[in-house]
Amino acid sequence: MKCPRCESDNPETSRFCGNCAAALGRDGQDLIVFTKTLVPQVQALGQGIPFANKYRISGEIGRGGMGVVYKAEDVNLKRPVALKLLPFELSQSPEAKERFIREAQAAACLDHPNICTVYEVEERDGQMYIAMAYIDGKSLKERITRGPLKADEAQDIAIQVAEGLNEAHQKGIIHRDIKPANIMLTSHGQAKIMDFGLARLESAGDLTRPDVVMGTVAYMSPEQALGKKVDHRTDIWSFGCLLYEMLAGRRPFQGGHEQAFFQAIVHTDPEPMAVLRRDIPAGLVRVLDRCLQKNPLDRYPDAAALIRDLKSANLDVIASTPSAARREKPPSIAVLPFTDMSSDKDQEYFGEGIAEELINALAHIQGLRVVARTSGFALKGLNLDIREIGRRLDVKAVLEGSVRKAGNRLRVTAQLINVDDGFHLWSERFDREMADIFAIQDEITSSIVESLKVKLLAGEETVLKKRSTNDPEAYNLYLKGLYFFARPSPESYSMALDSFQAAIAKDPNFALAYAGMANVFGGLGVLNLAPPAEMFPKAKAALQKALSLDEDLAEAHAVAAFLAFWYEWDWDAAGRSFDRALSLNPGDAMSHGQRGLFCLNRKKFDEAIREIKKALELDPLMPIYYAWSVCLHWSVGKPDEALEEFARALEIDPNLGLAYFHAGMAYTLKGLLDEALETLEKGKKLVVFPGWVETNIGQIYLRKGEREKAELILEEMIENRKKIKNLSAAGIAWLAGELGKLDLAFEFLDKAYEERDSLMAYIHVYAELFSLKISADPRFKGILAKMKLDF
Repeated sequence: MKCPRCESDNPETSRFCGNCAAALGRDGQDLIVFTKTLVPQVQALGQGIPFANKYRISGEIGRGGMGVVYKAEDVNLKRPVALKLLPFELSQSPEAKERFIREAQAAACLDHPNICTVYEVEERDGQMYIAMAYIDGKSLKERITRGPLKADEAQDIAIQVAEGLNEAHQKGIIHRDIKPANIMLTSHGQAKIMDFGLARLESAGDLTRPDVVMGTVAYMSPEQALGKKVDHRTDIWSFGCLLYEMLAGRRPFQGGHEQAFFQAIVHTDPEPMAVLRRDIPAGLVRVLDRCLQKNPLDRYPDAAALIRDLKSANLDVIASTPSAARREKPPSIAVLPFTDMSSDKDQEYFGEGIAEELINALAHIQGLRVVARTSGFALKGLNLDIREIGRRLDVKAVLEGSVRKAGNRLRVTAQLINVDDGFHLWSERFDREMADIFAIQDEITSSIVESLKVKLLAGEETVLKKRSTNDPEAYNLYLKGLYFFARPSPESYSMALDSFQAAIAKDPNFALAYAGMANVFGGLGVLNLAPPAEMFPKAKAALQKALSLDEDLAEAHAVAAFLAFWYEWDWDAAGRSFDRALSLNPGDAMSHGQRGLFCLNRKKFDEAIREIKKALELDPLMPIYYAWSVCLHWSVGKPDEALEEFARALEIDPNLGLAYFHAGMAYTLKGLLDEALETLEKGKKLVVFPGWVETNIGQIYLRKGEREKAELILEEMIENRKKIKNLSAAGIAWLAGELGKLDLAFEFLDKAYEERDSLMAYIHVYAELFSLKISADPRFKGILAKMKLDF
């Protein structure tokens, strides 16, 4: 199928052009009102020109995808009318002509004060036209441009529109294009529904096919956006969008182009009205919520029920807002790395390790918010005032300390400081043997809980004092492993692995050290720093050993979720492991962030956003979480929010390559290809995942019409893969597919499957956005079925 915009060839089953994202027609038919309004070419009718021997043209009112509208005078009845003319070229299309007549038939059988009256439908010299009542007023769209409506004004208009819809639905007519531009407001405040150009009569044959998307994309129901068969409840959804826009002054769903809108409509919820405005009646909020349910069965069963709720909404009862329901924040703490006071300055790892172990222990307490390691450690060496630390991390208390180690002797100092006034809540110095390090940590955690007046739940005190080893040397080596693992690079991961293995050599039953090994192997695989197919089995073996030693080890269950998700592609097992890990350690920011990525795989888009926000709340200075936030926001159809997160990411770390990659995708989704290319090129040297950036640069060149550059990138990727084993096979497949090399694409998709390429976990999510040619190929369904992603 040839694209009407860029003339690129596309598969017959595609709804959008793979090159420029334009909507496509079917079977050689004209694209009339799929998702864009075309400007029809018609013979101009100037003022005073007679038409059809009964009308005199006064002037043009407007143009739409199905015709041009003129104001005219009925010379016989001496009344103003609106004439809608079907353009000559569309008159030659049987489908367009039939739809035009259908509009007239639909409206003509309706006699209601909130529906524009149709007088006649005729044909003159091969040109179809409709004569209808002329409405002296402005559209609701024009009214909204002046700002959001007051609640009582919005309620009045909403009731009138709903009553007009009720009349149409009772006659078996579905409008299918309810939007502010199709609602006229007379000078007397009366609302009238216009433009039944997409209407369907239940008693007549359906002109549209189930897989053809018709209507105005921003107001489409999920079922309409997916090209499924619709009933009257699609109008109730669009009515909800209209009511939301009246109250908020903006549409409920945002997007740069069609695919972004579809993604948002089908998978995300609009921002709650009570957040946008504090003066909205609770009754109107309930109406909105019910109208905008994704499942048609959860919406109002009919317009009559909708009208009842609209009329009964008490405008004096205001919906509660987050500010109205504000609660006292729970106790919160940041643990800073303990300063190395040793004469040789060789105990930095030990000071960081003690702090990290305290964080891990405290994070198990459900009534205490503990800032994660990365954010607390990010302030190391900045010599900031405690109040500034508290402000940056949004905590009430800060724990700082120092360590001095000489042989087996150990001195640890710790101070718990109140952020508001800078006074010590508790402080202590411990002069002990190295073997007493566990007792020191227990005493510090107990003192923190007591000082912050945190009530421990059943079993939490036992968890705080739980030890994975009693060997101080093994523990010392484990702390070294944590130190190196926190600095991700092939070299640091290698040293972390050596430290964990040395700890296990000292204590073969050290479950935490096995979990650390599993983390290292898993990290090497998912980051493509080593071949995933080689790394994940090693991670799995270490994990199984950790769980055999301690089945309640939160760190092990977090790794289990990680492996089930990224390597085994066992989605059910991943979900169970994430739940288990977070039940054991609710303050685990990494598991919240990873679970956000998992929810994207499950297409639980709102939950994905909630999880990454939780991760950032726990670890507000962690760069990778901001990169994931950019990823999740554009992936759920919120590219503007993604770019806001990108700006925050650069404040934390201006060299965060993964953030550049995902920002480039956000720009691509918005159709800003030059900005996307510039962003990806900037981040190209920073991204450590071979093949990711190159794939998307190639796709952008293809969309820009520079096919030769895209071909060259594909050739280079295939050649480089001979030297770089972990270059993404899925990335090569996506670019090959968009170049029309489908056999090559599926060859590399098979390789990606065998190699456990991490991009495969999202192939079902991204295919409709960036791999339309692949997704249209029958072989793609087989891959989805094999991966259990065909849902």
